[in-house]
Amino acid sequence: MDEAIEHCRNGISMLPWASTDNGREPEVVLCAAGDIPMLETVAAAWWLRRIAPDLRVRVVNVVDLMRLFPARYHPHGMTTEQFVELFTAHRPVVFAFHGYRRAIHEIVHGHPDVDRIHVRGFSEHGTTTTPFQMVVLNEMSRFHLAAEAIRRVPRMDDRAPQLIADLLARIDESVAYAHDHLEDQPEIRDWVWTD
Repeated sequence: MDEAIEHCRNGISMLPWASTDNGREPEVVLCAAGDIPMLETVAAAWWLRRIAPDLRVRVVNVVDLMRLFPARYHPHGMTTEQFVELFTAHRPVVFAFHGYRRAIHEIVHGHPDVDRIHVRGFSEHGTTTTPFQMVVLNEMSRFHLAAEAIRRVPRMDDRAPQLIADLLARIDESVAYAHDHLEDQPEIRDWVWTD
């Protein structure tokens, strides 16, 4: 509880228990703002532990979006040093967001090398479906995020096509299941973090 209170007070933090960088520079950063995006991001990190255990992943959770602003633009904003400490200076960032993708790009503008931030978020599709299929439609599912992380790490190029194909197949399975059963697969619907 004390860690959660401190995290909320800070507005943004790395989650060591979900990360695999072990204090070293990560190869990719998974970040999220919002409860559903964070659930999918943590699930993506969980999947990456299983299919690419050597990949150094850092998981960051944003509680206060204003923390993403450069300090000169907002009183809650981060200095360049703080931004680099969380997101590194040049590693890819896969960012899941509960709102429009463009909002994150506008907020982080002014920090170093923000073209490396790849946001997945709300995209109007004008439909109603299961909770997981909504994140699938927005390309923000755990499988989309894991595939994007793999795609962005050059060292993974030799394994990426097969790993990404396997993740895309899981998306297809989830879509077929939702269409047939009008609910999400139990392993998705009831997913919890396990070590």
